[in-house]
Amino acid sequence: MDMLGYEFMQRAFWAGGLIGIIGPLLGVYLMLRGQVLMADTLSHVSLAGVALGSVLQLNPVLSGFAVAVAGGLVIEQLRRSYRTYSELPVAIIMTSGLALAVVLMSLKQNLSRSFSSYLFGSIVAVSNTQLGLIAIVAAVGLLYFILLRRPLYSLTFDEETASISGVHTGLLSFSFAVLTGMTVAAAMPVVGVLLVSALIVLPASIALRIASGFTAAILISVGVGLAGVFSGLTASYYINTPPGGTIALILLCFLLGAISIQKLMAVRRRRNVRKST
Repeated sequence: MDMLGYEFMQRAFWAGGLIGIIGPLLGVYLMLRGQVLMADTLSHVSLAGVALGSVLQLNPVLSGFAVAVAGGLVIEQLRRSYRTYSELPVAIIMTSGLALAVVLMSLKQNLSRSFSSYLFGSIVAVSNTQLGLIAIVAAVGLLYFILLRRPLYSLTFDEETASISGVHTGLLSFSFAVLTGMTVAAAMPVVGVLLVSALIVLPASIALRIASGFTAAILISVGVGLAGVFSGLTASYYINTPPGGTIALILLCFLLGAISIQKLMAVRRRRNVRKST
């Protein structure tokens, strides 16, 4: 049977496509704001939420989602308290989330075995509930970036100037943190906790390196993200590898390829200049 003939692969591709749009789009803003590690931090917090839900016999997907959103709010609050040491809140929340996940996992037998799909992603792990949650997050995220494009642009490049011009920077920053937590939690079933940040950051890294402007960076980032997700899911299905790692490696190859092409073009331009002189 063809790969897309299976219902679980259809769900995986729908989920991957939605995350491949909203994740890289978010990544551009995170990189420009200097908050690259926030996605990685919230993935660890989300893992603690999954463990908490399993221990309390709650829906682990929803508990991971809720805890990731709460973690985003806490990071933003701490960021405002430690303005001089902007990386400190990320370190605090990351270590706290990972420590809590380890302790909670030890409280329930056989819990660590079922965590492999959360850690590395699993094609068959995307349920209808998770797909619905991902669709909601993607829709909310797209509306957020479309409706608040101008104030977000101002906030991203100069928060003080944005505040002076009338932008409610505090509320906007907190809402951005909430959206980051939502996106990280939603991406977890596809790429896994350990590699969520790769899907968010690597396409943005490529886009910001080669794009000529902000809008171009967003379009390139989303395009690279979708290409990486779809090719990664396909390769994962046929060679039986974890989808998260496969997607991350493909995106890494894209980045290395983009860097190599840029360097070759720079060498060619220098040679042309020398010949013309």
